[in-house]
Amino acid sequence: MKIYTKTGDDGTTGLQGGKRVPKSDLRIIAYGAVDETNSCLGVALSGNVDADIKELLRTIQNELFVAGSDLSNPDLKNSTNRITEQMVVNLEKNIDKFEAELSPLTNFILPGGHQVASHLHMARTITRRAETSVVALSKNEQINVHCQKYLNRLSDLLFVLARAVNKRNGTSDIVWKP
Repeated sequence: MKIYTKTGDDGTTGLQGGKRVPKSDLRIIAYGAVDETNSCLGVALSGNVDADIKELLRTIQNELFVAGSDLSNPDLKNSTNRITEQMVVNLEKNIDKFEAELSPLTNFILPGGHQVASHLHMARTITRRAETSVVALSKNEQINVHCQKYLNRLSDLLFVLARAVNKRNGTSDIVWKP
């Protein structure tokens, strides 16, 4: 099978179910940002990552594929490959777990520090863009609400993981100085 099909040469792409839409469609923008988040996590994983965080990020990468599939399927009656409430709950449990390692925030912090933490901060901001795109999409079309919640929680988790990576590597958070 060839990687190119030439069917998108006219500026359209196919959704699950066969409908073709412009590549500038909000649905395409949303799952494109989800894919970008996934790629950024791949970059983070190319660094020296603790085993527990690596395992969690691999799980998230797989779930982001589910999120992309979810967003590419406008037929909500089709429950195949959908983000679930349990996936959202698992993110919350991991936020609580890793946050317990950290001192409470008393100031805003700047993205950065350890290289892996910096990539996690970048993934967090891309996730926020994906979430924003999903919110915009939801104003025009019905979406799986768990997908939107998942992206919201994921950005929070990535923030906490970036802080945890910094702490575990002896790197202080960079405090914002107004």
